[in-house]
Amino acid sequence: MTRFATTFAKPRPALVTFITAGDGDTGAILDALVAGGADVIELGMPFTDPMADGPAIQAANLRALAKGTTTATIFAIAAAFRQRHPNVPLVLMGYANPMTIRGADWFAAECAKAGVDGVICVDIPSEEDAELGPSLRAAGVDLIRLATPTTDAARLPDVLNGAGGFLYYVSVAGITGLQQAAQASIEDAVARLKAATDLPVAVGFGIRTPEQAAQIAKVADGVVVGSAFIDIIAEHGDAAAPYVEAFTRTLADAIHGAKEIAA
Repeated sequence: MTRFATTFAKPRPALVTFITAGDGDTGAILDALVAGGADVIELGMPFTDPMADGPAIQAANLRALAKGTTTATIFAIAAAFRQRHPNVPLVLMGYANPMTIRGADWFAAECAKAGVDGVICVDIPSEEDAELGPSLRAAGVDLIRLATPTTDAARLPDVLNGAGGFLYYVSVAGITGLQQAAQASIEDAVARLKAATDLPVAVGFGIRTPEQAAQIAKVADGVVVGSAFIDIIAEHGDAAAPYVEAFTRTLADAIHGAKEIAA
C-alpha cells in the first residue's frame, strides 16, 4: 500500500499542507507540520513565473530564490524529510520548466530517489501528459491532477486518465489565497468528482481558517491549506516553526473531527 493509500484509508479527512521550499527554515517547518498533525505535505518548487499563485506565494517564491534555492536544494530537503518522516506523503508542486528542463526521466528518477510520493505540475494539462506523466509513473511517482470549476463532464475523463495519489479540486477559478468558493458549490463539485473516480478528492485554494477547513472536510477526503502558512512564514522567517506547528494543530483538530461532528 502506498503512503497516499494508507493516509486516505484513515476514517477521517486529511489535512494537506503547502509551503515553499527554501522559504524560512524549511526543514524545521516541515517537522512542525508533521508534529502539528499534517497528513500530506506539498513542497512548492520556487519559480519565477508562478501564474496560478497569489501574492503571498509569489513573494515566498522570490524569498526562496533570493536565498539561492535550486532544484538540487529541493531534492536535498525532500530526501532529508524522508529520512526523518518515513510515513508522511510528500508532494512536489510547481511548474513545467524546472521539472522538464533536464528531461522528464531525470526528474522522475530524482523524485523516486528522494522519496517523493507525488507531483503536481500546474501548467502541463492532461492533453500533454507525455511531457512528464509516463516518466513519473514508470518511476512509481503519482501524477496528481487538478480539476477546477470549469472541468466539465466531457473533459473530466481526460483529467483522470493517468492520475494518481489523489485528485486536487481547485475550488475557485482564480489564483491561490484570495477568495473562497461557496460551500454549496464545493459540495456539488466534490459529489460530481467522487462519482467519476475512486481517487480521494482534496479541496484547496482560498481556505485559510479552521472553520472554513472544517466545513469542507464534511464532504471532502482532504483539505489543502497553503497561503495561510506562507503568511506565518513571511511574518516570522526562520523562527516560524513553532507558530506553524500551533496553527497546524488547530487545522488538524478541525478537519479530523469534522465528519464526526457532522454525524
